Amino acid sequence: MGSKQEDRFSKNGFILSAIGSSVGLGNMWKFPYITGENGGAAFFLLFVICLLLIGLPVLLAELAIGRSGRASAAASFVKLGGGKGWRAAGLLQVLIPFLILSFYIVVVGWTLHYSVLAFSGALREGTDFGETFRTFISGYMPIVWQAIAMLLVAWIVVKGVSGGIEKFNKILIPSMAVLLVLLMIRSITLPGAEAGVAFFLKPDFSQLTPESALAALGHAFFSLSLGMGILLTYGAYVDRRQALGPASVAIGAGDLIYALIAGLIIFPTTFAFGIAPNEGPSLVFIALPAAFSAMPLGILFGGLFFVLLAIAALTSAMSILEVPVAFAKEQWGWSRSRSVWTVAAACFLLGVPLAMSLGMRPELGFWGKTLFDWVDFLTSNIMLPIAGLLITIFTGYYWKNAAKASGLRAGWFHIWLFMLRYIAPVLMLLVLLYTSGLLKL
Repeated sequence: MGSKQEDRFSKNGFILSAIGSSVGLGNMWKFPYITGENGGAAFFLLFVICLLLIGLPVLLAELAIGRSGRASAAASFVKLGGGKGWRAAGLLQVLIPFLILSFYIVVVGWTLHYSVLAFSGALREGTDFGETFRTFISGYMPIVWQAIAMLLVAWIVVKGVSGGIEKFNKILIPSMAVLLVLLMIRSITLPGAEAGVAFFLKPDFSQLTPESALAALGHAFFSLSLGMGILLTYGAYVDRRQALGPASVAIGAGDLIYALIAGLIIFPTTFAFGIAPNEGPSLVFIALPAAFSAMPLGILFGGLFFVLLAIAALTSAMSILEVPVAFAKEQWGWSRSRSVWTVAAACFLLGVPLAMSLGMRPELGFWGKTLFDWVDFLTSNIMLPIAGLLITIFTGYYWKNAAKASGLRAGWFHIWLFMLRYIAPVLMLLVLLYTSGLLKL
């Protein structure tokens, strides 16, 4: 895998693509509502600490494994001397993104639909935005938009690593940065926005709970796309001369800056229009359209917001699709084109009942959760923490050449190894026990 020139990232293209994989819906959709639910600024500060202490060490470990293995996520552990038992750990990192993409692409479709609604002015025609959203997910249109989203993502990925993923990230990531800054300026200059800025940037530590700490750690892991094979796969496409330490810091910084600006868009807007910041997952698709409808030039800024959301979603979806595609190419010797279209079709077909379970067929579920919620729960709360735990154990205890592969100087290497051996596994285990419901705080 990765022997052809088109299966290589340039130095800057790799960093932009890795940032693109991390700055998806997790930062623009999930991060604001869990920050709102956990008290604002104090939670954000905790998230930053978790990103630095746990996120970056695991990020570097994944990149080092991928570049040294020069194979798919499934094969890298075995190639680096992990023994055949470690192939299961690799296969887990192929299965996770496949399952995640099956429900993630549904939400990507929503962002495309809302971009059209916002720019056409149709989003301003009603006043009950909750009913607008419920009506939308109760019909066939989510599946149509899901298909459009999947076709768009597959069309980009089929063009290859340098000609597809890197090329489009070089356009999309700077475009996203411009939109972020424009929307941030609009949000923080709204009348009454000061309360939202204070909520997000002035810590009130009395709001923190043990659950907040584990939520911050879990989201730091999720927001960097750790444990889902993306950075392992991307690592296989990185030039051997590229320094992974500085690249990891750049990726982490990009993710953090994006989260910061996302917070400075969403919280000033919600506070300015009297919307509770703890609205939960519906914040983006129900609460914010209400704010944009009441805002001067709301059609423009609402449209720009949902385009931004769609771009963020697409950059992540490209990365997620590449993981099972790389596996299919390696495992069965398929061409890139056959691998992309086969995996994309399978993900789409799996996603159809997931989308239907949210509105059209709510009976598609059990034990109080829809099928969509079950796949989200199992991947995010069970499989990702297990995958992360296995990466820390492999790098910290099994991999003999970790020092050379990391490219770190002796002092930094020992700090990195200490984090991977003693800190990260314990915290990942706590997250797993808590998110699975086995640990009650």
